[in-house]
Amino acid sequence: MISSLPLDAEALYAELLHGVRKLVTATPRPVYLAGITSGGAWLAERLQRDLELAGDAGVISSSMHRDDFAQRGLAVSAQTVLPFDVNGAHVILIDDVLYTGRTLRAVINELFDYGRPDSVQLAVLVDRGGRELPIEANVCAATATVPSGQRLELARDADGRLSFVLENKEA
Repeated sequence: MISSLPLDAEALYAELLHGVRKLVTATPRPVYLAGITSGGAWLAERLQRDLELAGDAGVISSSMHRDDFAQRGLAVSAQTVLPFDVNGAHVILIDDVLYTGRTLRAVINELFDYGRPDSVQLAVLVDRGGRELPIEANVCAATATVPSGQRLELARDADGRLSFVLENKEA
């Protein structure tokens, strides 16, 4: 079952943009954005454009470093593409929903496969709580309570407008 959620993803994006702009101006230059597939990658691409940052935002996948890789296998989502040198970089990871922190742990491992950044910060659209790892976002547009049997996902229509969907997890 999939349903719409009353969270206004476009309004939350404006909050995220404001928070990431503050991070970018407070962080030594250059700063690079890397979006976690797939919702985070959409956000990073849009932030890159709206913040008028040079180049392209990176895309980073958690597939190869997930602790549940044996059950999930390789995701059909995009693979990691980082159009910048990670060594010595200031990286802002962008994600749509922060939940347990396990995806972010896998993404950080993936990032370190590409080099050693000087700093890594996290900006998320929604934090739904339920952390299993001690991970916290530097910027968070909103917090939301979502029942544990449901998944909150960002959706993007053909015109690029963002919305949230709530989906029951498969058993």
